[in-house]
Amino acid sequence: MKGDYQELVDEISVLLGTPATLENRDFGLIAFGAHDSDDDSAMDPVRTRSILTRKSTPAVRAWFEGFGITRATGPVRIPAAPDAGVYRDRICLPVRHRGVVLGYVWLLDAEPGPSHERLTAAMEVAARIGELLADEERAGADLSRELRAVLTAERGWQYDMAVAALRTALGPDADGLHALVCVAPWTGEDSPSPRAVPGAAALCALPWRGPGGPRLGARGADGTDEAAPGPGPARTGQARGPRGASGGTGSARGAAPGRAPSAGAAPGGGYAPGPGPQRSLAVLVRLRSADNPSPADTAAGRLRGTAGPAAVAGIAAPRRGLGELDLCWHEASAAARAAHAQPRLGPLAHWSELGAYRLLTALPQAGTDPAVRALLAPAHTELARTAEVFLDHAGQAGRTAAALGIHRQTLYYRLSRVEQLTGLDLDSGEDRLLLHMALKAARL
Repeated sequence: MKGDYQELVDEISVLLGTPATLENRDFGLIAFGAHDSDDDSAMDPVRTRSILTRKSTPAVRAWFEGFGITRATGPVRIPAAPDAGVYRDRICLPVRHRGVVLGYVWLLDAEPGPSHERLTAAMEVAARIGELLADEERAGADLSRELRAVLTAERGWQYDMAVAALRTALGPDADGLHALVCVAPWTGEDSPSPRAVPGAAALCALPWRGPGGPRLGARGADGTDEAAPGPGPARTGQARGPRGASGGTGSARGAAPGRAPSAGAAPGGGYAPGPGPQRSLAVLVRLRSADNPSPADTAAGRLRGTAGPAAVAGIAAPRRGLGELDLCWHEASAAARAAHAQPRLGPLAHWSELGAYRLLTALPQAGTDPAVRALLAPAHTELARTAEVFLDHAGQAGRTAAALGIHRQTLYYRLSRVEQLTGLDLDSGEDRLLLHMALKAARL
């Protein structure tokens, strides 16, 4: 945004042949033109102070406002006032939007001064500055209540009313291109100012329904398995080494299971949230192009930096308008859940890049499939990890053994134990699919 202001100020400076400065309505400096003149009088104390301290004194402000600049709709000429430190005459171009003054463009005045035509052209540029300042003020408004109402309402008349209220608050921006971001877990303030987040149109904190359950293999305070293995496997079967793993039957003899990691570690790692209720932060970010999500990436990165090292971010697919914000929130929060569950997807995950996790995050969180409950017990963490890596490598024994750093015979032994515990046949494509989905879903 600052670069846009600078370009417009430079445009006015070139148009009128004299350096211009831009201040907001509170006389805070926003941008200024280059001063390359040898004339020392081009920098009087007021202009020097404004550039060095980015503000003007109350006396200078009162002097300038006494000439009606807050009500003016065209250029205002202001004479010098040495007692106030104003040693040069000035021209003020009020920056307005829809009748409201939002700032001022200042130029040093000298005879014969710029022509009427040039001043008219400069006022047109000032109007463009006014549009930018108005956009920034809208972005700085606290729209957390309106955004929260949309994201928590059920589809129906309440959702439609919430969307209408947010659309009214956003103004013309409501019909633009947006991406919704979910940062979780969020430990900051309830509603940080959108001004602190580049491109943010609205933000709000929401309850986090991410991976708040037990970690794979975690134990409760009483030493029991939090994953609730429950009854034994749904099916029983004779243990056998999967032929798909090696082209032949594996043997358990002569093999020893590898060293298991500490209980409580999920296969492949991943985020494990702390106890107690969790929160997330929803951020509606303006985009200029659906092909360029960098504003959403930048906003997510900045907020993650304030939320702590455990925070990740999910970004929904870009959409125009506000009608599908509920779907956007599903995508953004699902992407954040996936980033927690699978570190390779994070710490910033786009919904469009989740692959199979787009389906997995849509599954109801109704508990672990009975066939794999026993496998997810703490005592079998290494077996669960072995099965997941085996399935990740499309059942190729050589690649799996290399990835795990174990001998093939050790791999065959572990896979036969997996079959014993689950009752699943790893030579069956459907059984492999069930096991793979169950292991991935357990991360969520």
